[in-house]
Amino acid sequence: MIRHDALIFTPQDVDLARSPLAGRIDAETYVLGAFNPGLTRLANGNLLLMVRVAEALKQPIRDQHIHAIRWRDGDYVLDRWPIGQVDPSDPRKFMMRQAGWRVMALTSLSWLLPVELSPDGHRVEAVHYARALAPGAAYECYGIEDARISKIGGRWYMTVCAVSPERHCTVLYTSDDALDWRREGVILDHQNKDMLFFEGLIEGRYWAQTRPLGDLYFAYPPDSEWRAGPAIQLASSPDALHWKPCDHPGLRPHAATLATARMGGGAPPLLTDGGWLSLWHGVEPAGVVGIYRTYWSLLDPAEPWRVRRTEHRALLEPNPALTEPLKDLMYLNDIVFTTGMVDGGDHYLVASGEADLACRMTWIDKRAFG
Repeated sequence: MIRHDALIFTPQDVDLARSPLAGRIDAETYVLGAFNPGLTRLANGNLLLMVRVAEALKQPIRDQHIHAIRWRDGDYVLDRWPIGQVDPSDPRKFMMRQAGWRVMALTSLSWLLPVELSPDGHRVEAVHYARALAPGAAYECYGIEDARISKIGGRWYMTVCAVSPERHCTVLYTSDDALDWRREGVILDHQNKDMLFFEGLIEGRYWAQTRPLGDLYFAYPPDSEWRAGPAIQLASSPDALHWKPCDHPGLRPHAATLATARMGGGAPPLLTDGGWLSLWHGVEPAGVVGIYRTYWSLLDPAEPWRVRRTEHRALLEPNPALTEPLKDLMYLNDIVFTTGMVDGGDHYLVASGEADLACRMTWIDKRAFG
């Protein structure tokens, strides 16, 4: 029951002359992607996308070295490694050879750009470069990624993934208007990503979906309906800063399908008559990064670890027709990565990143979740 589906913001819409990096590094850059936008509604009724802009070096390999951008003490520097020490086959990153652990660096640095849309989501009204969020702490030195925004009790809460050699963690920002943000600091530690605040309290406590990662998982019994691997877990907090993991498991990969061999949170859950509506991504192994699709579940209003319903048919699939006009900019395929949802009356507006390249908006009839 998709009413409309469109790209609403693309790399071509970003003015790098107004980037936080402009004039601050001795290298030419370009927009690798403008994607994975957080989504909320402002007090004036307009919508706000918090767009992840991945700003990359046009020539990362020079003089037999590969380079990466890093924030350092309020400025930006270029680090360099001998090309023989890395594997540069992925355009988004390069892996260190013989590091002992899986160690990588990025070919881009991500910052967040507020883009204001009309109330119906069809038009860009303003791009707020002066309010862009760029790295500002050591734990963000390689960038801030994939904002998720929830409004709870008149205040906005935004989680981002912060990237650094120190840790790959979740950082919280808060705001009274969703335009001017205050960094609250790290709230989930290393390799716990896709943290989404429920848009409302449950018995006076904040709740969130989380997604801890690891390189070791223990097997379910052979006849289990579940598959071992990354899953969407839950945590609660009295103050949105200090989090207690839930004792009960959350949404888990289903053994009957490879489409959710990997999974993680998408849009912050919204409370509906049927329970908390949760949009999440499942990844089917294929190619370089897999095929990303969006699925949905309804969770119990009081006990969100109880899953009332999960739809195993994908809600959103990657849509190559949308990115056809941008085919010269493409570097990945088969990805739709949902990051936000707002109520539009008889429909929902769902924001996603398409192909790690652009911002996709999908208007979905509420009857799709009946």
